[in-house]
Amino acid sequence: MGTYSDIELQGAERAMRLVAIQQQLADWGLVMPPVEPIMLHFGLHDFDRIGETEFWIANEVELGYCGKYLFLFDGQACPRHHHQRKHETFFIVQGTVRMCTDQGDRLMNPGDVLVMPPGVNHTFSGIGPALVLEVSMPTLLQDNFFEDERIGEHGVI
Repeated sequence: MGTYSDIELQGAERAMRLVAIQQQLADWGLVMPPVEPIMLHFGLHDFDRIGETEFWIANEVELGYCGKYLFLFDGQACPRHHHQRKHETFFIVQGTVRMCTDQGDRLMNPGDVLVMPPGVNHTFSGIGPALVLEVSMPTLLQDNFFEDERIGEHGVI
């Protein structure tokens, strides 16, 4: 993987999807932090099926915490992966999310919380548009291990 942009949506498609996200957020009456959204296709170039948009509030590596919103369109999924170090907690803000882990599948609705310890394989998808708050340890490169080895460098980002 040459750069992080290798796994991000670019150009006209990015602009079009961002308008749709902004419209959905407005419909929900929500405002995201004033950051540049990270629109991931994970290098698979199938954003409608395999992708998510991240709005990072903070990623304080030295202080040990991260907070970000994850936006999913209907049917969009984050690929199955795990982290060796990162511990995450997911809180559903809007919509319905299907969380699939080593322990099974779970439909999550607004207000639901799921703790994801390091080492647990997980994937999640939007059932209708959805917004998830992730509160976690910092996001670090080389701590994202994907089942699909086409992602990153042999499955590692």
